[in-house]
Amino acid sequence: MSAARLKLLVINWQDRLNPQAGGAEVHLHEIFGRLVRRGHEVTLLCSGWPGAPRRENVDGFDVHRVGGRHTFTFLAQAYYRRCLLDGGFDLVVEDINKIPLYCPLWVRSPVVGLVPHLFGGTAFQEVSVPFAAAVWLTERPVPYFYESVPFQAISRSTADDLAERGIPRRLITVIHPGIDHSRFASFGREGRFAQPTFVYVGRLKRYKGLELVIDALARLAEEGVGARLIVAGKGDHGAELQRHAAARAPGVVDFRGYISEDEKVDLLRRAWAVVYPSPKEGWGITNIEAAACGTPAIASDSPGLRESVAHEKSGLLIPHGELEAWVDALRRVARDEALRRRLSGGAVEFASGFSWERTADQTEAHLREVHCGGSFVGPDNTKPSVSEAS
Repeated sequence: MSAARLKLLVINWQDRLNPQAGGAEVHLHEIFGRLVRRGHEVTLLCSGWPGAPRRENVDGFDVHRVGGRHTFTFLAQAYYRRCLLDGGFDLVVEDINKIPLYCPLWVRSPVVGLVPHLFGGTAFQEVSVPFAAAVWLTERPVPYFYESVPFQAISRSTADDLAERGIPRRLITVIHPGIDHSRFASFGREGRFAQPTFVYVGRLKRYKGLELVIDALARLAEEGVGARLIVAGKGDHGAELQRHAAARAPGVVDFRGYISEDEKVDLLRRAWAVVYPSPKEGWGITNIEAAACGTPAIASDSPGLRESVAHEKSGLLIPHGELEAWVDALRRVARDEALRRRLSGGAVEFASGFSWERTADQTEAHLREVHCGGSFVGPDNTKPSVSEAS
């Protein structure tokens, strides 16, 4: 396999400096920033925001910004044709983390699809029916316009979703995200909160289902179990969540809003467990970050999340939406010190298998394979995929 430098164009809705950036942008920059440091050339086409430079260097990327959050999909193609068409890119990586841009229809170079997850029916749990229907409809043609495109999926659940939509399994390679072990590490149990404390870190969106955890904690309070929940993050569902907490579990939920990365690490180290009750995610990186800190996760047994938690080893998986199961799981962690010790040790061991260097290695290998015209290996083939080979 050639070790020549690859010239890559990455297309994503946002870069990590965007105020709306989230896990998908962290994922992209952690991987491709490492590829830049290995000598590859990366150009990023993404949207901007008011006051953002239209072009700058970020993490070694040559970042081109056009339009905004709601206009990027309409302006990206024209900008590419005007400014990037003759860029001589070996590959174009379309990071499909919102509405697909259907790059195979308009870019000149071979396309690789990078997919955290597709919304599918979960869009109807988050936004109005007309907008959710629009998102659902834009995803429907994916198997027709990407039918010969090799894909990188961040989880088996996402790979299953793509295959169910009609993408051939042989074109899908699963490459799990990593974490920064120099930042997320365990320093023992002595720094834990004295009171049973559960933590949620992430966006406050309706579909995340945090009301279920609040209701479960309200039940525990009625039993005399003095557990609490710390919610760290922002989102358009925040005010409604606060009203729900005030009505159902007054004094039990502490809303911290936006927190710094250092504050996040501190919370993950001190929590008794993190919670993630979502019906569907591409992955669940907070679960792995917490695990590296020796903190187990309690999460829905749902697509994506079930891969970021090893049940009864790094945490507990709960049938999605079942209140009684959540009450039982939170009670177990709050009352059973032996369980907490076992899950803490198992969490650290589980998290040791995930690193950004490994993810970058696998991504680089897959991109070289595509560039060289190699065979594409899906997670269900007898031959191991790139993500399973190491």
